[in-house]
Amino acid sequence: MEESMVGMLATSKAGHDKDSVYVILREEGEYVYIADGVGRTTEKPKRKNKKHIQLIKKKRLLEKEKRLNDIEVKKIIKAYQSERKEREERNVKG
Repeated sequence: MEESMVGMLATSKAGHDKDSVYVILREEGEYVYIADGVGRTTEKPKRKNKKHIQLIKKKRLLEKEKRLNDIEVKKIIKAYQSERKEREERNVKG
């Protein structure tokens, strides 16, 4: 049985939003519904084929039944991007 992707972070691998970071809000068959809290809100998430996303944070960021609002989505994405930037800077300084 496959583990649910809901609550995980993902990047878009294809389309005009390629490399954008999103939170997965729900799954329906071959598709996931994703939001970034800015252009794609939790009220109007983007439907994306599972083949066109790359999971970047396998750890679930929220409880399965919890609904996120746009502010929470933005905070989650910002925290991930800050963490990633710090890691990259440490790697460069070596």
